[in-house]
Amino acid sequence: MTFGELLLRFSKLDHQRLSQGDYFTCKYGGSEANVAVSLATLGDNVAYVTRLPDTPVGHAGVQNLMQLGVDCRHILWGGQRIGTYYMEPAAGMRSAKVIYDRANSACSELKPGMIPWREILKDATVLHVSGITAAISQSASDATFEALDIADEMGVKVAFDINYRKNLWQYGADPRVTLKRILSRCDMMFGDAIEFEWICQRKQPPFTATDTSFEMQMDEYREWFEDLHREFPRCVKWLMGMRNMVASSHHLLTALLYTAETPDGPYQLLKSTINDINGVVDPSGVGDAFMAGLLHGVNAFPGDNQRQLDYALAASTLKNTIPGDFNLSTDEEIQDVMKDKTVKIKTYF
Repeated sequence: MTFGELLLRFSKLDHQRLSQGDYFTCKYGGSEANVAVSLATLGDNVAYVTRLPDTPVGHAGVQNLMQLGVDCRHILWGGQRIGTYYMEPAAGMRSAKVIYDRANSACSELKPGMIPWREILKDATVLHVSGITAAISQSASDATFEALDIADEMGVKVAFDINYRKNLWQYGADPRVTLKRILSRCDMMFGDAIEFEWICQRKQPPFTATDTSFEMQMDEYREWFEDLHREFPRCVKWLMGMRNMVASSHHLLTALLYTAETPDGPYQLLKSTINDINGVVDPSGVGDAFMAGLLHGVNAFPGDNQRQLDYALAASTLKNTIPGDFNLSTDEEIQDVMKDKTVKIKTYF
């Protein structure tokens, strides 16, 4: 079960700036919806909870998700508008820009008591939330903590993506305090290196890889994760994604997993390969692909932590090649990347 806001993304064609051209393209997305689509594409049984306006735009978004295999029966209808954002893609040495337009969206007006969590979670094994929902309004934050309370009551595990978005925190809450409260309630989590640094206010070794020969400073990372685990002992899987952008279309991507099978078990720090992605199409949703890869891997490869990590990295690597927010990579494609990173032509009969 994933919970968060569905968005409509607008962007210009051919890497144009927002001030150029006459046309916008639009795609549905949003962090928790992205995770749901990834899991559905991999064959997992996944449902999505949000609140959308009872309008053609809201219904079109749900139809989009249903066509991709996501169970949408628990979506609530109400409010006046869907949240949107405008994306100006990176090009060469020009950075990407994201402009949010989410004020007074249907999801931001969620309140505790609106969602029948006990009914929704009765067959769930994992509830996935992110820091974005807690950022959009006080009432949506309260609804997130209500979901966490009921998930704990029902024995449902919690997966959390830090997803710190500075510009969204406009209602007066302290984002670090709020997100640490969620982090203390989760069983597995994901964040990129910058988000880890921000939430814990501790610098870590820089990831400055320009090729796959870069050496990770594992002893320093281990010390850092051990300190984190002492502060948040419930979490048994800590997935950190790291990216170095050489240029807009050339990224180096890797990940670390600090994990144990139980909170009291012996922890191990694992590293994956460094993937050199020269030909990035769209990096939006890469973190969501990481999270979905971990969630799928936990079920598909129980007890094999290295394979879970490698799977999550391969899934996020492939997302860089797909336009839009959704990772539409199949299990076969992800496992092919894990085994062999060369490009091949696949023929089907």
